Amino acid sequence: MKNAVKEGDDIRLSIGERLWRRAEGVIDPFGDTEREVLPTEAFRFILFFARQAKGPFILLLVIGGLAGLVDAGLYWGLGKLIDILDASTPATLLEDHWPMLAGLAFLVLFARAAVMLANTVLEEQVIAPSFYQRVRWQSFRRVMDQPYEFYQNDFAGRIATKIMQGGEATGDFIVSALQTMWSFLTFLLLTGTILTALDPLLGLVLALWFAAFVVAARYLLPPLREAGRRRADERSILNGRMVDAFTNIMAVKLYDSGKREHAYVREGMARLLAAVRNLARAITRVRATVFILNGIMMTAVGTLAVMSWMNGTATTGEIAAALGLVFRLNQSSGYIMFSVNGLIRAYATVQDATGVISRRPAIRDAPDARVLEKGRGDIRFENVSFHYGREGGIIENLSLHIRPGERVALVGPSGAGKTTIVNLMLRLFDVEEGRILFDGHDIREVTQASLRAQFGVVSQEPMLMHRSIRDNIAYGKPGASEEEIIAAAKRASAHDFILEVRDPKGRTGYDAHVGERGVKLSGGQRQRIAIARMMLKDAPILILDEATSSLDSEIEAAIQENLAKMMEGKTVIAIAHRLSTIAALDRVIVLDRGRIVEEGTHEELTRRGGLYADLWKRQSGGFLEKRLAAE
Repeated sequence: MKNAVKEGDDIRLSIGERLWRRAEGVIDPFGDTEREVLPTEAFRFILFFARQAKGPFILLLVIGGLAGLVDAGLYWGLGKLIDILDASTPATLLEDHWPMLAGLAFLVLFARAAVMLANTVLEEQVIAPSFYQRVRWQSFRRVMDQPYEFYQNDFAGRIATKIMQGGEATGDFIVSALQTMWSFLTFLLLTGTILTALDPLLGLVLALWFAAFVVAARYLLPPLREAGRRRADERSILNGRMVDAFTNIMAVKLYDSGKREHAYVREGMARLLAAVRNLARAITRVRATVFILNGIMMTAVGTLAVMSWMNGTATTGEIAAALGLVFRLNQSSGYIMFSVNGLIRAYATVQDATGVISRRPAIRDAPDARVLEKGRGDIRFENVSFHYGREGGIIENLSLHIRPGERVALVGPSGAGKTTIVNLMLRLFDVEEGRILFDGHDIREVTQASLRAQFGVVSQEPMLMHRSIRDNIAYGKPGASEEEIIAAAKRASAHDFILEVRDPKGRTGYDAHVGERGVKLSGGQRQRIAIARMMLKDAPILILDEATSSLDSEIEAAIQENLAKMMEGKTVIAIAHRLSTIAALDRVIVLDRGRIVEEGTHEELTRRGGLYADLWKRQSGGFLEKRLAAE
C-alpha cells in the first residue's frame, strides 16, 4: 500500500514538473534575431522585444482587462448585496435571491481566483524569467560584436551592468504597462460607467479628476524621467569604479597608501546619492499632487452621492458601491503613480542601456566576407597609415611583407608602433589608409573569426579567465580532448605545477579556477598556461610578445625548445623588448614613430651602428663601458 502511494506521489510530481516546464518554456530565453544592431531609441527597443513574445503579452493584456473587470464587479456586487439585504428578510433572502448570491460567491471564489492565478503564472513563470533573459542574451551577443576599442573606452563592470539592467527594465516596462496600467484603465472605465449611470454629475467629477491626473502627469513625469535616467547612469558609473578597484586590487594595495581609491569611489557614491535625492524629490512632488487630487475627487463624489440618497434618486447599495469604487480608485491611483514612476524609471534605464547595447560596431564583417581556410601565413602591409582617429602619428605609410614560414622580430622604442601593427594585423582596429593582405586577401574582405583563427598569440601579460585551468587551455581549441589538453600543458612545462594547484573551493589540478585574470597563479604559471593554449591552437602564425619574459631561466630553456619545434613551418612575429631573445630570428624590423627605419638580421644591424645597435648596446651593457671610459 505504501509503495502504491509513493508511486502515485511520483506521478503527481512528474505531472507538476511537466506543467512547470511547459509554462516556463513558452518563451525561448536564448532566442536570437538576425538584426545586427538593436534599436537605439528606448520605445523602439522595448517594442522590438515585445514583438518577440506577442502571444504571452497579448494574453497578459486580456487578463489585465479581466482583472479590472473583476475588481469593478466586486464593488457593483457589494452595492447589489446591500440593496438586497435592505429589501429582504432572513426568511425570504435565499428563496428570492439565491441566483444573485450564488453569482457573487462564484465571482469571489472562482472567477477572481482564476484571473489572479492566471495573471501570476503568466508573469512569474511564462514571462519574467525567460523574457528578461532573452533581452540580456541578445544584448550580450551584440556587445560581444563590438571591436576592441569599445572595451578600451569603458568600464567592464559598467557594460555588464547596462546589459543586466537593460533586460530587467525592458521586461518590467512591458509587464507593468500591460498588467498594472491596463487593469487600472479598465477599472477606471467601468467605474466611470457605473457612476454615470447613478448620476451624470458623478461621471463628470471622475472625468475632471482623470483630466487633472493626466495634466499633472504631463508636467511632473518628465523631470521624474530625467531624474531616473541620471540615477541609472550614476549607479552604473559607481559600479564600474568599484569593479575597476577590485580588478586592480594589487595596484591599489601597493600604491594607494593615501586611500585615494576611497575618495574616488566616495565621489561616485556622492554623485549617486545626489541623483537618488533628486529622484526622491520628484517622487514626492508626484505623490503630493496625487493625494490632493484624490482628496478633492473623493469629497466631491461622496457629497454628490449623499445628496442623491437624500433626494431619493439613489439607493443605499448604490451609494455604497459608488463610494467603494472611488475609495478603491484612490488606492489604485496611488499605486498607479508608483507604477508610472516605475515605468518612467524603467524607460530611462532602457534608454540609458541602449547607449551601450545598441551601438553599431565600428568593425564589421563585409556582407560577402569569405571564410579563410588554414592559411600559409603570407602577410603584406601596403601603404598602411593609422592614427587612432587623430590627425597624425602612430603608423605612417607603412609597407611590409612577411613571407610564409619567416620568423620576424618587431623592435623599437616605446610608442614606435609595434603593438599597433599586430592589432591591425588581427583587425582589432581597421586601417585608415592602405590595406593589409593575408595570403593575398584583404583582411577586410574575410570574416574576423576566420582571420583570427590563423593566429596563436601569447602576450607579455597572459590573458586568463576566471575559469578552470582546463577551460583556459582548451580555449585555444574548442572540443579538445583531455589528452590533447594535458599534452599541450606538458609541452609548456605546466603539467607538474597544475597538478598541485588547489583553489579556495577545494578544486584541484585542471579543475582548479585561476581567479580573475589568473590572479591565483604566479606570473610564470599564468604565462605557461597561455603558452599551452597557444600550442593547443596550433595556428599557422605565431605572435609572441615576450612570451617567456616572466619565466625563470630553467623553465624558459625548456619551453624555448618546444617553441622552436612549434615555429617550424610557421610564420612567426615576435614583439621584442629583450633583444637577446631575437638574435636567432630570420629578420629584424626596427620601427620608430610608426615607420621602418632599419631592416636586416641581428648581425647586420649590430654592425650597421644605427638605432638597433644603440638599443642592443643599452641592453647588453655597452653603455656602461662608454660611461666608465668617460669617467
